[in-house]
Amino acid sequence: MLPYRDNVGAVLFDRGGRVFLARRADLPNAEGAAGGWQLPQGGIDGNEDTRDAVLRELSEEIGTDRAEIIGEHPDWLTYDLPPDLVGVALHGRFRGQRQRWFALRFTGTDADIRLDRDPHPEFDAWRWGRLAELPALAVSFKRPIYEVLARSFARFAAD
Repeated sequence: MLPYRDNVGAVLFDRGGRVFLARRADLPNAEGAAGGWQLPQGGIDGNEDTRDAVLRELSEEIGTDRAEIIGEHPDWLTYDLPPDLVGVALHGRFRGQRQRWFALRFTGTDADIRLDRDPHPEFDAWRWGRLAELPALAVSFKRPIYEVLARSFARFAAD
């Protein structure tokens, strides 16, 4: 059986408690529909510290490092890819991901978020939204993790 890929995820809150939501570039027709939106996340390089990894991933995926860690979910969370994506997604080497999630406070301005900094951007649009709406916007296999995060980080979120 294939292993899980170690990964970090970022729940980025603005000063008002809204959360950063990004639309996947490979699902551009999912405007508001389930599956098109997610949080920044990415792999951990070798023995990289998870806190360093989440800040690096923010910089790589959304073009900014203007954030500070304000919380951490206490457990690793895992998800399995659906059967049709096993052997295809994640370079075909993993059955899913084992993730460490962080809450971060965005310390910059909207102009500091630059999806175009990467030559192959993962996201093509972004917006600030409510943390509670995130699970309904996620692909079905990530939804249980986003439900956990909505509860775990509710103290940082706007009403």
